[in-house]
Amino acid sequence: MIFLFWLLALLLLAGTLAFLLPPLLRHRRPAAAPDDDAAAIAVYRDQKRALDAELADGVISDAERDAALAELTRRLGEEVGDPKAATSAHRPSRRAWTIAFALLVLIPLVALGLYRWLGNPDAMTFATAGNSTTSQHSTSDPQLAAMVESLAQKMKSRPDDAEGWTLLGRSYAAMGRYSDSADAYAHAAALMPDNAALLADYADTLAMAQGRSLAGKPSELVQRALSVDPKNPKALALAATAALDARDFDAALGYWRRLQAQFPDNSDDARQVGSIIAEIEAAQREGKGGAGGKLAARSERPAAPQASAPAAKSISGATIAGRVDIAPALASKVALSDTVFIFARAVEGPRVPLAVLRVPARELPKNFTLDDSMGMAPGARLSAAQAVVVEARVSKSGNALPQSGDLSGKSTTVKPGAADVKIVIDQVVP
Repeated sequence: MIFLFWLLALLLLAGTLAFLLPPLLRHRRPAAAPDDDAAAIAVYRDQKRALDAELADGVISDAERDAALAELTRRLGEEVGDPKAATSAHRPSRRAWTIAFALLVLIPLVALGLYRWLGNPDAMTFATAGNSTTSQHSTSDPQLAAMVESLAQKMKSRPDDAEGWTLLGRSYAAMGRYSDSADAYAHAAALMPDNAALLADYADTLAMAQGRSLAGKPSELVQRALSVDPKNPKALALAATAALDARDFDAALGYWRRLQAQFPDNSDDARQVGSIIAEIEAAQREGKGGAGGKLAARSERPAAPQASAPAAKSISGATIAGRVDIAPALASKVALSDTVFIFARAVEGPRVPLAVLRVPARELPKNFTLDDSMGMAPGARLSAAQAVVVEARVSKSGNALPQSGDLSGKSTTVKPGAADVKIVIDQVVP
């Protein structure tokens, strides 16, 4: 697109110069003989006739007549202009060449100056960066941050927009701004106090904001969510985690079993929860009270219920499901405390993620499902995209914006509704 623009601009500039310069530098044809030459010839003829009359009257001799004619001829040759001199006098002058050179330099400079003043040179770069599937995150992520801040400003004038506050809270959480996310969720929860999914998200974000601890208000929010919906998957997982933090293994087992019962037998989610239950039961049999901290870390904020909640598919018009693996060469670089962001971007259009899922790195390899409920911007829906690329990034800082040392990978281009999408995290962010 940029190449075509500049090509057209150069063609227009060349056409303008081609129209102006040739007439200025063209060799002109010699003009007709000037009037003073014709007058000199007429005088010559009159004087010749006078000499002929004097010779006939015997006033002068033949020799005197011939001498006088010779003198007249010499004088006529001096007075009448040389044809070569007349031609050279009509070649382009130095002034014409100076004007031509000035036009050749000034027209491009003036055109460029007017474009920079009246046009928008940055628009092409921005559009190209926005539509290129190979553009770097350094271009798209500042755009995402600007969109989130724009949403935050709008919400100041729309305090009763519960969906807007929920979207803002989800966006801040995906960016790792947990305190801001908790504030946004608090506004939404005040407007929708009986929304179990919202209360669970609020509890999760608030726990992250206070050092990954569910103690205090986060646990209260989880219990409120379960009182509204006893089967809410995320609330059950958070309640189980809070019980492990408090070393109440019996309560933790109860929550995990309730959660496991919601998943199909032999599913990855059921097996993952089953492994946690087995660890807790083993610790109880062996009387290892000190294992509570390890078990709490093992089950901290599991994301499987979030990704596999039965309500997700009913909410969205289309989903994308697949699996994220880590390349063996990079496996040693992943810490259990790292965070994995799985998100889908449209191949064409704005680079804002259409769906984002955050999971702990310890769950890799991870089966995932993305849908419209995981969006971050109004109107940006996964189900409305023609084609998307799903990316996965291991964040060392827990921030959604990429930083040097993070690990990343992406899928091929897929359409909403695709399943078995494969992503291998095999690159290090420079």
